[in-house]
Amino acid sequence: MSKLRVLMVCMGNICRSPMAHGVLEQRLRERGLENVIEVDSAGTHGYHIGSGPDPRARDEARGRGYDISHLRARQLEREDFDEFDYILVMDEANERIARQLQGKDTRARLQRFPEYAVNRPETEVPDPYYGGGEGFVHVMDLVEAAADGLLAHFEREHGIRPRKGSTG
Repeated sequence: MSKLRVLMVCMGNICRSPMAHGVLEQRLRERGLENVIEVDSAGTHGYHIGSGPDPRARDEARGRGYDISHLRARQLEREDFDEFDYILVMDEANERIARQLQGKDTRARLQRFPEYAVNRPETEVPDPYYGGGEGFVHVMDLVEAAADGLLAHFEREHGIRPRKGSTG
């Protein structure tokens, strides 16, 4: 079986999508699934290409045990729809842009990431960029819930289970 590939997408790829990327990456390591599922992130806009995550995103992630400092922003490309199995966007605006770029007959399943956040009412991961630190706390709460729901989906849909001896 080839690796299942997941791409997290927000606007600039410096706040929400790297936070989601880092959470899912850590969850995969904890479950021994890093060789089964690959995760990446991108932005619909090229504002921050090559930049690391926003310092507030890095701080919130670090405070919860995730290291996202190695991530660098890149822009979503048409080819991503053929290379990834899941492209998970954070909100309606980015979903609209991604759908325009997607084209027909592509491999990727394009969805909003919060759809996987069980018992959460949000349909979008709000952009914390122009707000204070509390926005990053809310985003992290939501992406942690969605990452757990996504892994449960992979178990149901694809039969992907944590390896024996893992902490998942």
